Amino acid sequence: MLQKNIKSIKTKLSETLSAIKKSKYKIIQGNDSLDINFLNTQDNTLIYKNPLDELNAMLKIYNEKYRLYPVLYFYGFGNGILYKALLQNPHHKIIIVFEKDLEIIHSAFSVMDFSKELQEAKLVIADTNTLNTIDYELMCKQQPMLNFARTYFLELHSDYYERYHDDILKINNNMSEYLKKAMLAYGNSPFDALQGIEQFTYNLPKMLTHPNYKELLQKRKNLSDTAIIVSTGPSLSKQLLLLKQYTSKATIFCTDSAYPILAKHNIKPDYVLSLERIALTSEFFNNDFGNFDKDVTFVIKSYAHPNTMKYLDSNNRNYLLVSSTGANFIYFIQLHSYGYLATGWSVANMASNLAFDLGHKNIILIGQDLAYSNTGHSHSNGHIYPINNKIYKQDYGKYECEAYGGKGKVQSSFAWTLFRQNFESDIVRFNQCNVIVYNCTEGGARIAGTIEKPFKQICEKLLTKELKKPFISLENPTLNKQNELMLKAYIKVKKSISHCQNLNKNLKDQLVGLKQSYQQIHTKEDLNIIVEYINEIKSSIENKSNIQELYEILYPLLMQFELNLAKIYVLNPTNEDDVYNKSLLWIKEHIDWLELIIAHIDTHEQILHKNILPLQETIIQRGYGHKIK
Repeated sequence: MLQKNIKSIKTKLSETLSAIKKSKYKIIQGNDSLDINFLNTQDNTLIYKNPLDELNAMLKIYNEKYRLYPVLYFYGFGNGILYKALLQNPHHKIIIVFEKDLEIIHSAFSVMDFSKELQEAKLVIADTNTLNTIDYELMCKQQPMLNFARTYFLELHSDYYERYHDDILKINNNMSEYLKKAMLAYGNSPFDALQGIEQFTYNLPKMLTHPNYKELLQKRKNLSDTAIIVSTGPSLSKQLLLLKQYTSKATIFCTDSAYPILAKHNIKPDYVLSLERIALTSEFFNNDFGNFDKDVTFVIKSYAHPNTMKYLDSNNRNYLLVSSTGANFIYFIQLHSYGYLATGWSVANMASNLAFDLGHKNIILIGQDLAYSNTGHSHSNGHIYPINNKIYKQDYGKYECEAYGGKGKVQSSFAWTLFRQNFESDIVRFNQCNVIVYNCTEGGARIAGTIEKPFKQICEKLLTKELKKPFISLENPTLNKQNELMLKAYIKVKKSISHCQNLNKNLKDQLVGLKQSYQQIHTKEDLNIIVEYINEIKSSIENKSNIQELYEILYPLLMQFELNLAKIYVLNPTNEDDVYNKSLLWIKEHIDWLELIIAHIDTHEQILHKNILPLQETIIQRGYGHKIK
């Protein structure tokens, strides 16, 4: 029985369980076949006070309250009978069990057959001793875990497991964090996407008159082995003197907020990156450093705030706008030579991906604290924070994480936690390509997957040769190429406007019909007809080919709608009236959702109408107005 169960596990847990030769748990079998208890022979404690009573009590709760939950989470495996019983319910698609003491599982596997549930991955056991970033990410972004993220809760198997209080809190916090991250990855609000589309469209003339990303990679790939990425955590100031000594021997990437700080200390970076949509970030470039700007390349995300380009132009700085991966509207415009760079959640994530794309084999992080300093400061001296002497304290005290070097704990924030997790995912990908990431911040949060070393030690080891700087210059497209790209982009934007108009006309007609049907529901058959009609509408909207370039503004609505709908789905009706009312609630939610879809498509259309004007005016000024009439 034990071997049959172990062989049914598809993860490394099977090897770990196979290595256990003897369990400290004594199996106590009662008169009933389900009356199985385990005695911990080391401290003489039982897992259950009364196995059958506790099993029946738990089953009663779950059959009444959680009968329709597709995914359930438990801490502790116990004898496993609870999970075998719960999985008789076809609504429960998967049960995830976290366990720290694998000898318990070893004992349970010896007395009961779980092979079918394990093979079909309906029963998933997670060893809490080995769980890492990738495990949590994979778990939380898969279905049905993702769609039912808002119904997540962690159940304690029995009172026996209270001894693992700290581990339970850790697992629960991590699951909550990674489920939030999984939800955010699909968009928590379409407003960010709309702002990005608005500013991308407005920025098109600037983008198409400057060098593109394809040229950057062609001319500058593999020119340097080592990149230093400069961020503005509290620890940066202590690294500046050493950084200045090695600028000629490494490619220096700095975040927008770090640029004024480096300029103040006369440390010239090779690349300055910026990705934020907000106007405040543009203020990092509202300065004049004269000749210091020479030979610095500013890499700006294509949906950055227009003020960024205004300030860069005012001081004749060399810049290019690059588009990110995963942006459906930008991809629809088909200016492929201006993309695609994985930008991640933060400008430092963006810099690390650019360093990777440019062929660097070593990436060194400094100033990447992702945590508050011991004195409570969030950023380096010279940063825009604090504003008006008000220290930045977002989420202080809410997000504790492991400190650099494993030396205790530090205070982080929700945003910094996302940035750190993003880094950790990128680092796994970098390592697979033999790119090593060194965290030489010497402070702040620990970033899993990096090699933590003093900055001085790594500089002495890796930076032994002078680089040929400045790097080869980038050229603007020819006037003919600029005109060609502008006309192409203009036509695509106009096509999207037309698509919005046609799509919304159909959706508004469907909404009118849906509302009329909703007012005339009298029988169960009426309900079934309207539900079928809704499914047709929904299927059409969710078909990616139908919404094309609108996907990034509509998908957050689709995703958030599914997350909210999950809370209705799991409601367990106990009589016919409950069933009827649940169906009415389900229909009403879809009507509200369809109204939101229509409103956002209208907004998308209006944004394009307004922000295509700079591109339209440029085309007319260049004598091509007759081609866009």
